[in-house]
Amino acid sequence: MVRERIRSAISGWAALAVFLPLLIGSVYQFVQAARANDGWAGAFWGVAGLVVIVCLTGLFVVNPNEARVLQLFGDYAGTVREPGLRWANPFFTKRHVSQRVRNFESSRMKVNDADGNPIEIAAVVVWKVVDTAEAMFEVDDYQNYVKVQTEAAVRTLATRYPYDSHHEGEVSLRGSTAAVAGDLKSEVQERLQKAGVQVIEARLSHLAYAPEIASAMLRRQQASAIIAARQKIVEGAVGMVEMALEMLAKSTQVRLDEERKAAMVSNLLVVLCADREAQPVVNAGTLYQ
Repeated sequence: MVRERIRSAISGWAALAVFLPLLIGSVYQFVQAARANDGWAGAFWGVAGLVVIVCLTGLFVVNPNEARVLQLFGDYAGTVREPGLRWANPFFTKRHVSQRVRNFESSRMKVNDADGNPIEIAAVVVWKVVDTAEAMFEVDDYQNYVKVQTEAAVRTLATRYPYDSHHEGEVSLRGSTAAVAGDLKSEVQERLQKAGVQVIEARLSHLAYAPEIASAMLRRQQASAIIAARQKIVEGAVGMVEMALEMLAKSTQVRLDEERKAAMVSNLLVVLCADREAQPVVNAGTLYQ
């Protein structure tokens, strides 16, 4: 594998301070030789001026959070990271690589989750280039490589977890966002390691059931929510009835036999667990009439 090598480049201002006077002097001497009809001197100063112009083509600019990858006839010569006006061998090929933080959002993909349910899923990945040599020489197009590998990682992640958890403590795509985001980041980073790319953050940006099963799954979620709510209501009602019986047992004014306790428990549970307001009924007689 090709690893990045930091290369220092000469200050471009220093190069300008050297080459501009040489260029001006060469042009001046060429004009003087032409006036004197001195062919050899004119040819010499003309070639000298061309050499200086070629040397000036070695100037290049490095912007902040950018780098220039230098190549000499196909060989990797190093990477210049120091920003500013720089000068290097004019025969170097200077390829620009941005090291700024970038975002990529995958397209919405239809895949099956761990339970086999079709879902739509998309992700956002925040990344940047940390090794310019690997990014330029280990993969053909590192930006397209990030796109393809991210979508492959999202597909793999979707098949690893169910959309929704059916058991307490189970990791799901909808209910365990932090765990899923961490797993997605590790999955994408492993795939992009050879491209010299660092994944800063990865998270799901879209998650939904596929349209063909969305209505059925919505009814299922509503039924699960109703069951969970009823369970909480029953647990609370039973607790309140137990508390009422304990308070009545401590009272010295009221004495209830087992049959009256059973009737009271039944009435309290009906009142507390009903989804509508209870309608009072006045009993003019006794419990046994």
